[in-house]
Amino acid sequence: MTYDNKRTAILVEAADLINGPRAQEYGPPEENFGRTAAGWSVILGTDVTAEQVSLCMAWLKIARIAGDGQASRDSYTDAAAYMALAGELADV
Repeated sequence: MTYDNKRTAILVEAADLINGPRAQEYGPPEENFGRTAAGWSVILGTDVTAEQVSLCMAWLKIARIAGDGQASRDSYTDAAAYMALAGELADV
């Protein structure tokens, strides 16, 4: 599908990923990020939430974009997807 601008295309692509193949592959974000949060909590010695995992993953994508100077569309799409999932987990 073609969109009038890149911003919409990136957001739609992110939505398609988190509601399609990634949702099927990894399961609900509460469960998937919850498992990651449990592991990070042990490693870091402090409680980590599923929402924080999603925010950290978005930050990872942002750091890659900022750091390498050769950002891929994938990184922008993934960052948008992680932020959407964080918003869902925060129940905003």
